[in-house]
Amino acid sequence: MKKSIISTDKAPAAIGPYSQAVCVNGIVATSGQLPIDPATGKLVEGGIQEQTRQCFRNLAAILEEAELSFDNVIKSTVYLADIRDFAAMNEIYAQNITSDYPARSAFQVAALLMGALVEIEVLCARGEIPTADMLGAPSCGCSL
Repeated sequence: MKKSIISTDKAPAAIGPYSQAVCVNGIVATSGQLPIDPATGKLVEGGIQEQTRQCFRNLAAILEEAELSFDNVIKSTVYLADIRDFAAMNEIYAQNITSDYPARSAFQVAALLMGALVEIEVLCARGEIPTADMLGAPSCGCSL
């Protein structure tokens, strides 16, 4: 298995032993993006909507480096410090993920690094994902 590491200075640098994103066999997995301004290394000021916007700016920069966009997202995970912020976060989410919605999970967690209100990670597919017919496998009605 060959892994390609994806990194850009347009998103916050990794603050530990991990990569901003990794690509294997056409699948790109991002690390969770906190609402950190890459220019300052600090959380953006404001509430859940401002922080969600910054998470998406960071994700967009990483996906751009990988020559992808939010159209390539097949799964997202949203971590919230307070689940009551879900509706406000979801307004900003819907401005970035606009069609062919990916699968998604959202959780309230005990705490996020730096006191953030939100963290978001995505899983993307590059190119065409083979279907069961392409693989010669029995079709279950969905792409493999």
